Amino acid sequence: MEGVSVRKIKKICVFCGANSGKDVAFVNAAFHLGEVLGKRKIDLVYGGGKLGLMGCVSTAVAQHERQVLGIIPSAFTINNLVGETCGKEIKVATMQERLVMMMELSDAFIALPGGFGTLEELFQMISWAQLNIHNKPIGVLNINGFFNGLLSFVDHAVKQEFITPRARKILISATTADELVDKLQAF
Repeated sequence: MEGVSVRKIKKICVFCGANSGKDVAFVNAAFHLGEVLGKRKIDLVYGGGKLGLMGCVSTAVAQHERQVLGIIPSAFTINNLVGETCGKEIKVATMQERLVMMMELSDAFIALPGGFGTLEELFQMISWAQLNIHNKPIGVLNINGFFNGLLSFVDHAVKQEFITPRARKILISATTADELVDKLQAF
């Protein structure tokens, strides 16, 4: 990457499902992302717990002896809804407090497949970047085309002039963990 400045990323926040999804490729990609982060000596910030893809990525990062920090709303710890966090855990009062802390403690953001919660977290970070609340790279790991529809919608919103071409560049996508981390570092 000669001539390209590389951002030093020490901690990446990963948003992803508390379910594993239908395609085993999602689980494999989550584990692989955790391995890539671990090998690159990048620590993980995530939503806490051990369920679904969140558990996969956090376990893989921890196996590579990197720090794992789960930020979890107190309501989720009642009756152990999400399982035990792999690594350190910080309990917060609200989802909004959780997102603010994730933003403050992370150098970049990655979304893996997930549902409404994952999308809400992803778009909150994109909105904050658009508003210059932060200037941290944001990417989606587009496993087996999971985010194709979303990316198409975002491009449609650009064509309809609801999202500026400049703001569109905030959201990065790649199909492999290595490619995505490289793109985040080059942002």
